[in-house]
Amino acid sequence: QVQLVESGGGLVQAGGSLRLSCAASGDTICISTMAWYRQTTGKERELVAAKTNGGGTYYADSVKGRFTISRDNAKNTMYLQMDSLKPEDTAVYYCNADCRMAGALLNDYWGQGTQVTVSS
Repeated sequence: QVQLVESGGGLVQAGGSLRLSCAASGDTICISTMAWYRQTTGKERELVAAKTNGGGTYYADSVKGRFTISRDNAKNTMYLQMDSLKPEDTAVYYCNADCRMAGALLNDYWGQGTQVTVSS
């Protein structure tokens, strides 16, 4: 089992910055890719950014150049630095981690979510 706990959400004005953190605990040795998703009411959860154990990264087009994903494997923590925030970035942000063995997916874990609100 892997537990994920997000922190760092809050209210910020447009153009401002926030840094989200996701601390993983438990059987973290199996974690392969970690990712940030976000969801607003009435919409599907969307992938914002992801980072693999090998260092590969993915960003949604809507956040490229503004958000930066990073991982500190020694601390089992993932971060999302969000700059130049826009009102449309308002959402609940979720941390996700997939647990693999020999490349096969064993389980998929989610944090409880943290609210990010960007005022105009």
